[in-house]
Amino acid sequence: MQNQIVFEDNHLLIINKKAGQLVQGDKTGDPSLLELIKNFIKKRDAKPGNVFLGLVHRIDRPTSGLVIYAKTSKALSRLTQMVKNREIQKTYWAVTSKAEIPTQQRLVHYLQKNEKTNKSTVFPKATDGAKEAVLNYKILRVLDNFQLLEVDLETGRHHQIRAQLSKIGAPIKGDLKYGASRSNPDGGIHLHARKLEFIHPVTKELLTVTASVPENDAVWRACEE
Repeated sequence: MQNQIVFEDNHLLIINKKAGQLVQGDKTGDPSLLELIKNFIKKRDAKPGNVFLGLVHRIDRPTSGLVIYAKTSKALSRLTQMVKNREIQKTYWAVTSKAEIPTQQRLVHYLQKNEKTNKSTVFPKATDGAKEAVLNYKILRVLDNFQLLEVDLETGRHHQIRAQLSKIGAPIKGDLKYGASRSNPDGGIHLHARKLEFIHPVTKELLTVTASVPENDAVWRACEE
């Protein structure tokens, strides 16, 4: 398997996903990480029967970075509840176009998902059918043509980071759907699930995991230097 395993024990496995990969199967029928990892574990551990693997949370297909999979049903149920209770702290890195925005800010918007277009519309005030979306960002680095933002989520809405940053005039590099001027060669976007912090569902120890940025990308490399 080509993906980097960032953490693994008997209960869970955390992968550094590449941009463009599906975390689980969808209507496209394209191979998903869920199936790839199952096959990998079955072969590596010489398991005779089916391999149990449950997806704990999703990140968008064009996004790279950390994804948690559970290797036991007990871990899956506990982690799923932790996601609902917002007990898993998620930090993202986003490379956006340069914009005249505050160095750090708490953004509160209301997002409404359109199923047909698979896109979220952002409203400044509470609107029927829209859900509150809250994030905090700070500018970590300013490059020649872009800026690197660190984003901490308070809510987990559909395309939340992509939509909210676009709303303030800082669309994510490569994200044509939300206002970027051009696409990336690999079809991905410069949004990376950088860090996860949570209490392990079984051992109860604090777990902090960080994912390196895509190494074959000059802009990402400049961000991490």
